[in-house]
Amino acid sequence: MCSKAGPTYPVLSDSNLETIRRYDLVIAERAEDGHQIGGPGEFLIDPSGTVRWRKLTETHPSEILAAAKVLQ
Repeated sequence: MCSKAGPTYPVLSDSNLETIRRYDLVIAERAEDGHQIGGPGEFLIDPSGTVRWRKLTETHPSEILAAAKVLQ
């Protein structure tokens, strides 16, 4: 997938859903093979590591920037 899409940033895999579960990103729909899958999510995390904002659906960059400005 990555070689076809050609992203210019690191792409990580979480095949055991460990991180996906920690961030509560498991979606109700199941993959074709019946296994749970992770959904999209965006997070704003402050310097102390506290999640200050999250959205678990597809988000436009302008929404993320607006949320960050409110938290400043």
